[in-house]
Amino acid sequence: MAGELNEGMHCGVVIPAFNTASIIGEVVERVQRHTPRVLVVDDGSCDRTYWEANNAGATVLRHHENRGKGRALRTGFAWALEQGWDPVITLDSDGQHDPAEIPRFLKCYARQAADIVLGVRILSYHRMPPHRRANNRLISAVGSWLSGQKIPDFQTGYRLIRAEVLRSVQLTTERYETEAELLIKAGRLGFHIAMIPIRAIYRNEISYVKPLREMRLFTCLLIRSLIRS
Repeated sequence: MAGELNEGMHCGVVIPAFNTASIIGEVVERVQRHTPRVLVVDDGSCDRTYWEANNAGATVLRHHENRGKGRALRTGFAWALEQGWDPVITLDSDGQHDPAEIPRFLKCYARQAADIVLGVRILSYHRMPPHRRANNRLISAVGSWLSGQKIPDFQTGYRLIRAEVLRSVQLTTERYETEAELLIKAGRLGFHIAMIPIRAIYRNEISYVKPLREMRLFTCLLIRSLIRS
């Protein structure tokens, strides 16, 4: 289950977005320095996210109502597979992830024969808001146990995924727990998950993560995972 970095690689980037009109154009333009294949999934934004992403040169798919980050990712994955993208990189639309890191993901993908490469926010962990840091620590501990692989940052949205993983893993969730669901199911199927340290850029952006709801959704995912194990 290994990928190789070569001239024939058809890598593309999927960006789920919700109300990030002020930054999404810049994010798209910076991603395009590394690949022309950029898809933004506008998850029912109330601002100009769709138009800013489109004007920056991205392909844009639009949910007419907010359906959750997980559903936006699933929409993006389905479209990327139809286009033959392999591997698929995901990053957040709020500027937290530096597109200049993309070549590092591709090098790790090739050198470590990885099926998934995660950008672990070790370099900026101390800057993560305290409630999110505690939440991430708990989810990462439980998620690592369920997936069978040690993963210190289970919730990172910056990741590279082989197309075979996306074809093999059946995703059913729709919100922030989808990223955890992918890792749990991929780990159980025996896919190799590698990691690289990344720097996270925390601005004054509005966070749509609700810790209590996130923990409830992850708990439901945990219970389903245990029942099916």
